[in-house]
Amino acid sequence: MATAAYARTLHHTHWGVVGVVVGAGIVTALQVGKAAIATPMLQSDMGLDLAAAGWLTGIFAVLGLVGGIPAGALVTAAGDRRMLILGLGAIVLGTVIGATAPGFPVLLASRVLEGFGFLLVTVAGPAILHRVVQSGQRDLAFALWSCFMPAGVALAMVAGPLFSDWRMLWWGNAGLAAAAIVAGLAIVPAATARVSVSWRSAASDSLRVLTSREPILLAACFASYSLMFFALFSFLPVLLMEQMAIAHGTAGLLSSVATGANIIGNLAAGYLLARGISRPALLAGAYLIMGLVSPGIFLPFFADTPTFLLCVLFSGIGGMIPATLISSAPLLAWSPALAPVVIGLVMQGSNLGQVIGPVAVGGATEAYSWVAAAGIVLIAGVIAAITALAIDFSDRRSR
Repeated sequence: MATAAYARTLHHTHWGVVGVVVGAGIVTALQVGKAAIATPMLQSDMGLDLAAAGWLTGIFAVLGLVGGIPAGALVTAAGDRRMLILGLGAIVLGTVIGATAPGFPVLLASRVLEGFGFLLVTVAGPAILHRVVQSGQRDLAFALWSCFMPAGVALAMVAGPLFSDWRMLWWGNAGLAAAAIVAGLAIVPAATARVSVSWRSAASDSLRVLTSREPILLAACFASYSLMFFALFSFLPVLLMEQMAIAHGTAGLLSSVATGANIIGNLAAGYLLARGISRPALLAGAYLIMGLVSPGIFLPFFADTPTFLLCVLFSGIGGMIPATLISSAPLLAWSPALAPVVIGLVMQGSNLGQVIGPVAVGGATEAYSWVAAAGIVLIAGVIAAITALAIDFSDRRSR
């Protein structure tokens, strides 16, 4: 009886940790969304042009592109809980500096600090989940975790306009990050048995991951997904305004609805994976659907309502991909200590796609219209499907 009661308590404690970790992820994603929604206020207050404002958001992706593997090694060497708290602390400090910034250079520097915090949280979060959640429930936990980005960005889009001053928005985010630190310290347990890892060993492990086939292919899959997703959603309001002849406000609302569909896909992936669906088949099918519906979105084949529903389908089906990739990353690590490094590599792939997707599609569309955008997304979907089918997802730790 006592053992059963303890097991139930431990089970609920684990899901409490999941809630805190996912909440910390949502707080970090708010830092991405707040810059986008505050752009008009920043333009008015600081006289920024769109290029400068774009750097306030884009710097996160650049940091993730170069820092994923180092962040994974840092989490391995110093501990996942400690790095989660450090990442949230960097967000608090960066947000406070940003809220008091006298001009753009200080504001951009504060965003670099926030981006460092974002990187640590997004690598440490999955490592904590992998450590505390039982193996049979990890797919669901990772599906919940993968909701953090669309949930945080959507929340920023909803809450941002409620603030009349962007500095107050920054202060509000600092308060949320501080609350996440308190919750993390109170609820997230430290590892009961830490493995001593030297920095030389961490560097060696990072090199091993960088030269391994399956982690590289997994990162390539995430790069393809991010390229496809941001190729559409970076320009979706503009596309809807052109294709559907609607106002900017309406386009923004419809875009947030389509973004929210991504969360449904995240959760659906957790449900399907828990029931034993093949990971390569799930990924390949999702990539192909995203690619095949893209011409119907970018080109004026359909009326307004079907076009928008294709956007929702694109986002919803696509949501199954990050949940599957993130939950697969620890399977491809040869030891628990290597899991954060593999996760870091996968996040680098995600940020690579986030950087090149909007740039490639924006330039191609400028030169060749939306036909080029449809072609890029379709080709990326086919290549990613083939790549996913080539990955061996068997658990390396069982070998």
